[in-house]
Amino acid sequence: MRGRFCLGVLLFAGLLLPLVSCNNTTGLDSIQVTPATNTMVLGGATLQLTATGKYGNAAHASTQNITTGVTWTSASTGIAQVGASTGLVTAEGNGTTTITATAMGFNGLASSSAAVTVTGGSGTVTGSTQGLVSLIIIPSSITVGNLQDTGNFLAIGTYSVAPEVRDVTNSVVWISSLPDVFPVDTNTGGNTGATAGIVTAYGSGANASIMAEVTDPVTQSIQYATASFSCPLVLPCPCPTCIPAIPATQCPNGPVAGSCYPGSQASALLSTVTVYNEGLNATNWEVTAPSATGTPNVMHCGPGWTLNGGTGGSVCVATYPVGFAPVLTAPAGTGNFGGWSVNCMPNPNPPSATGPNTCTVIIPSGTDPTNITVGAIFN
Repeated sequence: MRGRFCLGVLLFAGLLLPLVSCNNTTGLDSIQVTPATNTMVLGGATLQLTATGKYGNAAHASTQNITTGVTWTSASTGIAQVGASTGLVTAEGNGTTTITATAMGFNGLASSSAAVTVTGGSGTVTGSTQGLVSLIIIPSSITVGNLQDTGNFLAIGTYSVAPEVRDVTNSVVWISSLPDVFPVDTNTGGNTGATAGIVTAYGSGANASIMAEVTDPVTQSIQYATASFSCPLVLPCPCPTCIPAIPATQCPNGPVAGSCYPGSQASALLSTVTVYNEGLNATNWEVTAPSATGTPNVMHCGPGWTLNGGTGGSVCVATYPVGFAPVLTAPAGTGNFGGWSVNCMPNPNPPSATGPNTCTVIIPSGTDPTNITVGAIFN
């Protein structure tokens, strides 16, 4: 060790200097972090950890407070964060993490750790409630070849603690830059069982931006990831349905398959569904329906909805993509129910006077946007 080396040097030189002159106070042997075990309360006071450095050897050792001379790190910033040069710990979420102090020692890196347990929150920090490091969408782009074709994007989040990589497709907010042409399914209405990240081509175009948005519950920051979706317009050749028609004689390279051209699928992008009361009960009737992506009560009308805290009306209107079949609901206790009008498949059939009653709206495809009116009879 260094003490024996110094003694040999002194004897060799024939010097009779005091041995204390060989005490090495510049070489760090080890670090000790105190307190080693700690408990914090979420939203409570901060915690100050101390790093003590040990120098020299066992026979001639000295200690120093090196709290501001080490590098502090937290194994899980979603549970507790620590000042990199201070050792001051702040609680972020319930759970247990390790706080480590590191510095360069005489024989390489020296480190020591302390355990910090945070309590007092609404629940243990696990899964999606831990700090989000990054968010990506896979694949980065999707191209489809026909109107009403679909593509499914996935949102993948990387978190600061295990499991580090998680599929968050059904928990992020999905946004389309062209919602009437390339709408994207999302679960922000609370229907966790619905499928999210699915984009449908109701028109032609290139490189619509599809965005996934998530709020980090630890830092409250918003992170985004972006992908692109397209349904390119390629006219077929020949194309007798095109305006003007393209005959075979104008196809110099032979027949060409079309892609996302008008007429290849139903051209209507959205349909409008209108519901009103055909009966005599004007005091407590109610009709509701979810959106195409599962958001509940997007359509809500009648004074019964107002009594439940909503903003009802005598007529309610909602838009849906062509091919979707919204389900209208008349709950129990909203008057003597007499049935539904046309354009609606009732359940039960015949309807129940006491309710609840539902009906599935039939939206036919066509070349023009479709408007459907459904009457509900409350007597």
